[in-house]
Amino acid sequence: MKKIKCNRFILTLCITLPLLAGATQCSSRSSADAELNKRKNIEFLTENGNRPEVHTTASHLQYQVLAEGAGNTPTATDFVTVNYTGSLISGQVFDRGEAIGFPLNGVIPGWTEGLQLMKEGGKSRFFIPSDLAYGEKGIGPIPPDSALIFDIELLKIGR
Repeated sequence: MKKIKCNRFILTLCITLPLLAGATQCSSRSSADAELNKRKNIEFLTENGNRPEVHTTASHLQYQVLAEGAGNTPTATDFVTVNYTGSLISGQVFDRGEAIGFPLNGVIPGWTEGLQLMKEGGKSRFFIPSDLAYGEKGIGPIPPDSALIFDIELLKIGR
């Protein structure tokens, strides 16, 4: 199996590759560990969704507006540029990027959906369930069935 290493280029490697066939996880966790991780992540999202400042979409993406933007809102086919920090629910940061540009429809579904709720100049925190991220496989430093937390600033829409 090919091992995928996640690093500062998470948007080009770890966020887009799961959309391709053959994405793999980097660790062979026991099924008991995987089940425990899945349960912890579901419990986190259940409790988090009850917080008044957290909004939940029909797909179960949770988001918190940190700063309202004043610009335009992107569509799924737009190219966007963002600053971001990604972490696990434990708080472990697995990646960050500054002024990273990409086509919005080329990333994990949680990002595609969430960024369409933002305006240029805005900052949000996304709480992404595993089925809108890397699912049962996980990838790199992201274990299977992990909910992810991203702090994202939408810098601009377009190239």
